[in-house]
Amino acid sequence: MSTVDVNGTVGNGAGHASAHLVLQGKGGIGKSVVASWLAEYLMKRSNTVHCIDGDPVNRSLAQYKSLNAEKLDLVNEEGLIVRTRYDALLERFASENAVFVVDSGSTAFLPLWSYIVEAEVIRVLREAARKLYVHCVVSGGEMLSDSLLGFDTLARSTPDRNLVIWVNEYFGPVARDGKTFDQMNVFQIHANKVLGAIGIPQRSSDTFGATVRQMREKKMTFEEAIQSDQFMLAQKSRLHIVRRDLYDQLDKLQLAQ
Repeated sequence: MSTVDVNGTVGNGAGHASAHLVLQGKGGIGKSVVASWLAEYLMKRSNTVHCIDGDPVNRSLAQYKSLNAEKLDLVNEEGLIVRTRYDALLERFASENAVFVVDSGSTAFLPLWSYIVEAEVIRVLREAARKLYVHCVVSGGEMLSDSLLGFDTLARSTPDRNLVIWVNEYFGPVARDGKTFDQMNVFQIHANKVLGAIGIPQRSSDTFGATVRQMREKKMTFEEAIQSDQFMLAQKSRLHIVRRDLYDQLDKLQLAQ
């Protein structure tokens, strides 16, 4: 089967039907950026990819026009999240021969995850020969405690080894008391639930940081920015380096197999 990537070019991929949920209870942690990077990667490695913006507040993923993200309507007339509206999404996960990437906003974190746990969604998809991956962003700096809490919530209740941790050092090192994330007690307790980790290292803020921020603010994918005349050669080289490092790590996890 063929796939159309973000540039409209046709490529070949053999990715199995699967769902990738990007979840965290802490807002502003880089979750939507991770969702966009993951979606672009899967579009280059897999078959049909559907992006779903499940954030009822910010709709960040839907702002990346080339990803063509669908907006999931979760809120009723009273402004409350109606969890039964996830039913149709689960039906698509189980029936469509496609790869899904869902960016769930921080306000929908607990509603979506409690829905998944209560309905045993992971078991249902496993029986339908579908894989479900849960991507959790853990950020450094002032966001570390809250992001570790989000990781702990997911790891305690997922029945499978399906967690992919994105260690985001953009806001500072993911470390505490001299220990890196993989040395922390919360990781050691839940190590059997972690499929792998993707590192987003802290690079020079005035070069790499500024260029990635510009790409993010323009809501561009890597390929769009690298091909755009809005970025200079040095900037494009930095983006190429960041993308290459990211894709090398993702390839090792074989998420598109």
